[in-house]
Amino acid sequence: MKSTRQNTDAAPGGFVAARGIKAFRRSLTLWFQAHRAMCLSLWIGVVWSTLRGPVGLKLLPGTVRRVRALADRQRAYAARWSGVEIPAVYPELPASGAERAKALRSQLLDKGNQVHRDWRWVHVHAFVGGAIAFGPLALALTGVWGIWTAAMGTELPAEWDSMWFLFIPVGDPATAALAGVLGAALLPLSVFWAAPFALRLHGRYLNLLLAPSESELLAARVEHLKTTRSDAVDTQMSEIRRIERDLHDGAQARLVAMGMTLNAAEHLLETNPDAVRDLLIEARQSSTAALKELRDLVKGIHPPILADRGLADAVRSLAMISPLRTEVVIDLPSRPEPPVESAMYFAMAEILTNAAKHSGGERCWIDLRYEAGALRASVVDDGQGGADVAAGTGLRGVERRLAHFDGVLAVSSPPGGPTQMTMELPCELSSPKTTSC
Repeated sequence: MKSTRQNTDAAPGGFVAARGIKAFRRSLTLWFQAHRAMCLSLWIGVVWSTLRGPVGLKLLPGTVRRVRALADRQRAYAARWSGVEIPAVYPELPASGAERAKALRSQLLDKGNQVHRDWRWVHVHAFVGGAIAFGPLALALTGVWGIWTAAMGTELPAEWDSMWFLFIPVGDPATAALAGVLGAALLPLSVFWAAPFALRLHGRYLNLLLAPSESELLAARVEHLKTTRSDAVDTQMSEIRRIERDLHDGAQARLVAMGMTLNAAEHLLETNPDAVRDLLIEARQSSTAALKELRDLVKGIHPPILADRGLADAVRSLAMISPLRTEVVIDLPSRPEPPVESAMYFAMAEILTNAAKHSGGERCWIDLRYEAGALRASVVDDGQGGADVAAGTGLRGVERRLAHFDGVLAVSSPPGGPTQMTMELPCELSSPKTTSC
């Protein structure tokens, strides 16, 4: 019992020590990144001096990519290490090289966009960011100097005539011991206080220089809404045209044929009853086929199982009819709103269809759950990988479908597999739970 209590008491101290050492190492990482910013700042000066000529236009896209990569890494560090989320709003760029370079140059000259803000930040970060990150190391080196001063005693002051440690003139064993005590105190101070403080200060400093203004965020949000609204209208019109085409070529044609068959049967009713029997059989078959096509059409618009039993059972039905051996894990405490259910259902149906057609795999795993105010689904297959949103219309359509609800699609599909499709839809659960998840 005594040893257990000692381990329990020692655990918090060990955790604090590990956290402090981790913070100190992270501050060193930020300091080394500041050196990269220094080199990049010097290179930017070269590119800027040639920006008006063809050489500068050729160098500009690659330089912007490097600056953005460094800024993205710093934003990721701030989010993970300091809890400071720094949004980034980059304007769209043309695909061609010459037009892209000209657009980047115009953005650099415009002070109200993210590209110009990143370039300005690089010049400042080489000094300010480096100074903030160097603080814990400077304090630790000062502590080491104090301990070394105490170890040398009075030898160095005798050789150098005078020597100071911070505000202490070291000239005898007492002042040397005092320097050693202060130096030993600075070492844990640099690890457990200065390093975490430097990380927090670094995150706030990055947010000050890199974060877009409220007007930029609002403009980006408006642009996103315009794009998604346009996509939603296009998708709706395409769906209406598909329904119209399916009705015209399918059920409508069969109903017209059935009407013509019944009309022929009416004229033959008195003269040839045997032919009327055959015509009625044909009309019954046409009506059955038309009814089946109408059911399939309604199922494509909104599957009855989705309306009656909810998303969980609808996804299970997709897994049951999939050619791949599919395992399903679902954790939904209640039902989302019907539009969200429909969007997630058809997105998962498209992904499962693509996996069956193109992955070359044999198994698939589905995980659907509600976490942190969002409906999250993950579909993994053991296929050959290589899936790319930009390579086909299927995944791009899924991405657009989710974007209507501010949802996102993340694709991880390295060559050789496996492929993981992760979808997230912000929503609130409303209806009571109707199925067992």
